[in-house]
Amino acid sequence: MSVETAMKYKPYPAYKDSGIEWLGEVPEHWKICALKRLLIEPLMYGANEASDDDTPSNPRFVRITDIDTDGKLREDTFRSLPLEVAKPYLLTEGDVLLARSGATVGKSFIYKTSWGVCCFAGYLIRARLNLNSMNPDYLYACCQSSFYWQYINSEQIQATIQNVSAERYGNFVLPLPPIEEQQTIAAFLDRETAKIDTLIAKQERLIDLLGEKRIALISHAVTKGLNSDAPMKESGVEWLGEVPEHWEVKPIKRIASSNDDVLTEKTPDEYEIDYVDISSVNEVDGIIKTEEMIFKNAPSRARRLVKDGDVIVSTVRTYLKAIAPIKSPNENLVVSTGFAVIRPNSSFLPAFAAYLFKAHYLIELIISRSVGVSYPAINSSDLISLKTALPSLKEQQTIATFLDCETTKIDTLITKARRAIDLLKERRTALISAAVTGKIDVREIFQSDDEKPLARLRERGGGAGA
Repeated sequence: MSVETAMKYKPYPAYKDSGIEWLGEVPEHWKICALKRLLIEPLMYGANEASDDDTPSNPRFVRITDIDTDGKLREDTFRSLPLEVAKPYLLTEGDVLLARSGATVGKSFIYKTSWGVCCFAGYLIRARLNLNSMNPDYLYACCQSSFYWQYINSEQIQATIQNVSAERYGNFVLPLPPIEEQQTIAAFLDRETAKIDTLIAKQERLIDLLGEKRIALISHAVTKGLNSDAPMKESGVEWLGEVPEHWEVKPIKRIASSNDDVLTEKTPDEYEIDYVDISSVNEVDGIIKTEEMIFKNAPSRARRLVKDGDVIVSTVRTYLKAIAPIKSPNENLVVSTGFAVIRPNSSFLPAFAAYLFKAHYLIELIISRSVGVSYPAINSSDLISLKTALPSLKEQQTIATFLDCETTKIDTLITKARRAIDLLKERRTALISAAVTGKIDVREIFQSDDEKPLARLRERGGGAGA
């Protein structure tokens, strides 16, 4: 429990040893119980069926990918099963679903009848609770606590994917207050975490706005320049519109080449490379990690060599980003074919090129000209066939220097906002953990509907948001 949480809420009057090392003491009147003892039916795996059907009149087939991070059902991913197939897997109000595999292992949510008639998929495990002894909202709160995630991490079966079985979920031991107290704790957490979630949403919105400002700033600078009084001319290119009169309009391929150095199938098996894939880069930090390997063990898409001053641009629409310029790369730095390696010529400054590929108009063009279904992308040759407007080298340098300074300011604010989100999430987890383990007593806060106890608590200097 954090010091902040301890100061805001009082403890229970008396405690006892839980007999569990990680839990320590619990309120004297609480019990300790394994999840499997709190069910009216054994934990159950979902239906292992293909999600091909989307008939609205059939029961919805709920998969882990259908649930947003806030536990709400997504509207755009509807799939269904025929009633005769779905029947053994139909959900009832208060059923808790637990993800058992992959990156979402441990994730949980509560089925609500407002979702309509639903059944659940095989990567989920259903917990149907004895409502006389376990409140679903309280269990859901326990599944957001730090001790729950410690348990999940310790119980994962490491095979080809992460996995926690029904048996292991059933053995999960949790603190158990009386049912009325569970309801009080759940109601308290629902209200207080909603406040924190609102603050998180505000920070996320701030990040979005700063990101939009960053793109707008870059887009204007690389297409209109920094001198608002400069004479303008029609570029003759629809998406560029007017550009400074002294800038030249030309295809990118006249000022840069793409994928000049590519490893062929004849590359020796033992040739050592530093490999970078799409998950190993971001626009602020550039290349954040590389993987040393020999060519024989490299993915088939590891082909494109990167040299000093190159710009690497993701050509896959769903991961669109430009990273550059690359400075003094490790020898034999290789990126996947999901990138185009752009090599500016002597009239095209790499630092300016990096910003050009982040301009809104160019991003929209790349998106509109991407082809494919699973990973729509633009061909590298099509990418460099796009036209742009180019100032002199001196003006390119001035614009790049200006953008370095201004985007750094924005990136600093984005970093602060992300840190604020991390701290709020830590506070959220700490509050949940303290409440469901009995480290704080929240019963007084809900003694009356007019929330006078909460007001009194805040007068004493406590309460969330105080």
